[in-house]
Amino acid sequence: MHFLPDKLDQYVVSHSEDEPILLQQLARETYQKVLQPIMLSGPYQGRILSMISKLVRPKSILELGTFTGYATLCLAEGLQPSGEVHTIDINEELVDFQRKYFNLSEYGSNIHQHLGNALEIIPKLDKTFDLVFIDADKPNYVNYFHAIIDKLNPGGIILSDNVLWHGKVIEPVPDKDLSTKAVLAFNTLLKNDARVETVVLPIRDGLTISRKR
Repeated sequence: MHFLPDKLDQYVVSHSEDEPILLQQLARETYQKVLQPIMLSGPYQGRILSMISKLVRPKSILELGTFTGYATLCLAEGLQPSGEVHTIDINEELVDFQRKYFNLSEYGSNIHQHLGNALEIIPKLDKTFDLVFIDADKPNYVNYFHAIIDKLNPGGIILSDNVLWHGKVIEPVPDKDLSTKAVLAFNTLLKNDARVETVVLPIRDGLTISRKR
């Protein structure tokens, strides 16, 4: 979803950093072989994730929702040399696809894959994080926040994707639309929780930056 006129959006993209070749290849194969390739972060948002990570310079990153690993690699670009990315996804069919591209990158040994339910895996991770990216099933966004907030270091950053949810956040919500209700509840939580300060960016489908106080 674009919030700018197409020509202006094209100008923004063309004057931003180019997509690395490896990520171009990953995106191409995702569209060729994987269902719902629209879930890919894409080149412009990917460069934003990369830039934020480079500004934060995290030693530890947690990602909820790996998909084919595009955003994982973007976030890894900002890691400190001995840093780690822990990425969690429930789809076992994509594990080998992810690892293929992780190993083709310079960050392969820094990226640790976890397969299963994130709400069960997060409590077992005996570490804290400087940067968290939430991009998984929307009905659990609030649960993910509560699961990770105590594992986020002071000054740490939470990036939350799809927070404008195709513009549905300002439309009447059907009773059965659980995902939109969940995104609305999550956005309200981030606004009102005193532990974080939050800014919503109208980038693609909406990206929130929350900083732990």
